[in-house]
Amino acid sequence: MMGKRSERRLILGTKWILDFMFVTGVIVLLMSPFLLQYAGDHFAGVIREHYILYVAVYLISGVMGLAIVFCLRKMMKTVISQDCFVDENVRELKIMGTASFVIAAAFLVKTIFAGTVAGVVIIVVFFIAALFSFVLAGVFSEAVRYKKENDLTI
Repeated sequence: MMGKRSERRLILGTKWILDFMFVTGVIVLLMSPFLLQYAGDHFAGVIREHYILYVAVYLISGVMGLAIVFCLRKMMKTVISQDCFVDENVRELKIMGTASFVIAAAFLVKTIFAGTVAGVVIIVVFFIAALFSFVLAGVFSEAVRYKKENDLTI
């Protein structure tokens, strides 16, 4: 069992990592057309052959990935304030589920035209992440309902 101090450091460390991921994610997203051009020219001809498809898939996935990280950052604020079971977190989990489905769908399209094993793995991982997010949203929704009922009885 963790002490309060260790738990607080873990929470703040996680918040810092999410902030870092968001900032670097924006930078990578903005650079992705150039990075893909470079990769196509120097490493993988399939990227050069399907450049527009790769740019579209990575931009869509990048925006959805940033949406997921943004939602996690918003949820971390409720963890820090020790008020996790709120309707806003249910909404954030549903957004994260939808974003995960979009990423899986984008990579499914890419895999049809330029299939890779990594693409299939990404599809499976984000499909599972979407399902997990929706299930967790349901759990949080019930917790919020119980909390509201409990608050009314006090």
